[in-house]
Amino acid sequence: MESDKINLDIQRVVGYRQWCNKLWNAVRFAMSKLGDDYTPPTNIVPDVMPFSCRWILSVLNKAISKTVSSLDSYEFSDAATAVYSWWQFQLCDVFIEAIKPYFASDDPKFPSVRGYAQDTLWVCLDNGLRLLHPFMPFVTEELWQRLPSFRDCTKKESIMICNYPSVVECWTNDRIEYEMDMVESLVKSLRSLRSLMPAKERHERRAAFVLCRTDEVEEILKSHELEISTLASLSSLKVLRENDGAPVGCAVSVVNESLSAYLKLRGTLNAEAEREKLKKKMEELQKQRDNLTKMMAASGYQEKVPPHIHDENVAKLSTLMQEILSFEEVSQHLEREIAEASANH
Repeated sequence: MESDKINLDIQRVVGYRQWCNKLWNAVRFAMSKLGDDYTPPTNIVPDVMPFSCRWILSVLNKAISKTVSSLDSYEFSDAATAVYSWWQFQLCDVFIEAIKPYFASDDPKFPSVRGYAQDTLWVCLDNGLRLLHPFMPFVTEELWQRLPSFRDCTKKESIMICNYPSVVECWTNDRIEYEMDMVESLVKSLRSLRSLMPAKERHERRAAFVLCRTDEVEEILKSHELEISTLASLSSLKVLRENDGAPVGCAVSVVNESLSAYLKLRGTLNAEAEREKLKKKMEELQKQRDNLTKMMAASGYQEKVPPHIHDENVAKLSTLMQEILSFEEVSQHLEREIAEASANH
């Protein structure tokens, strides 16, 4: 017999209530960038837009698709999570931060992209508020009423009688999402390195280096240096290849098998502590590799495991091996730094 009691976490309710402030502030920031005389676009052409604009439209499409399909199947929790995740983790945490240089800098190339950023902001707010409306009707109505309306077009009286958002096929761009995933992985690693610094040093802008092991990764990161520097709060960013040699005096993190991140330290590097951290990570990877190798070598594995699972395991094992090699490279670099420091003393 099913219980009629709902397992409700009141702290989650409180969290969403506080999130209303985040929503309000995000819309207020966006409105300040649109300006009083802004007129929404009649047509959006992603192909001519900056990288971050194309990305947010693509992931907005996915949020719309997930929300609509979840509502159609009465999976209300999944629908609410899809909307919230897009607003919080993609629009607020990434897109709004990534476009700030377009409005704060006098760089001559920014005025043209600023217009695209404004149009994308408006499209995101309009679609995002309509998407969120069934879950938070009152605050979305209030905010939607403040949005600029089309020229020579009467705005509907309420968000309630507007069409619910639907997927726009030309917005979807899997390649752009793949590139942004790489950017976000690197930014996450750099932020993690920053969080380990003394509290008084964490907010300083620092130089960073990224060591790329493939041509593709190097090309992607070089084309998105502005987004990486902005999101990771860097003073400078230099993209390196393996034959350039790893930079000294840096905290280091292996992002994946193709990429390592280095963040410049103000004082001397505690290489011993860095070596211990790397050692623990390497041991964990080696454990995963050994377990996977053991499982794949077990009797009956080939007969019992479906081909697609076997292919996934082979790919996973290859990735683990590459990551271990990357960690070994970084570890050797640290050993050289420790040896040099000892020789100098």
